[in-house]
Amino acid sequence: MAVTINIYYTGRDGSARDFAREMMQTGVVARIRAEEGNLRYEYFLPVDDPETVLLIDSWTGQDAIDAHHASPMMAEIAALREKYDLHMKVERYRSAEDAPGDAQFIRR
Repeated sequence: MAVTINIYYTGRDGSARDFAREMMQTGVVARIRAEEGNLRYEYFLPVDDPETVLLIDSWTGQDAIDAHHASPMMAEIAALREKYDLHMKVERYRSAEDAPGDAQFIRR
């Protein structure tokens, strides 16, 4: 069961975008993408909200997420969140493949 977490990082004066940039430039994003079970780790910029960055973070399952949360990288990420004074809104989803009744509505 794939699990996707959407995290909306919101700050002020471009701090959310600076956070995402620093995450990429320091190699943290590359290390997360290389973790076992990571399916996707990408930032997106909402067109109508310059102070928010959306992270789409997908994993093969809860065990992979738990291993990621237990990794030393979480301290690095938390420090950067503090540095940029970000606030977060989090949404959690399971993949549509996990709901066979929905398959008839999904065009591939």
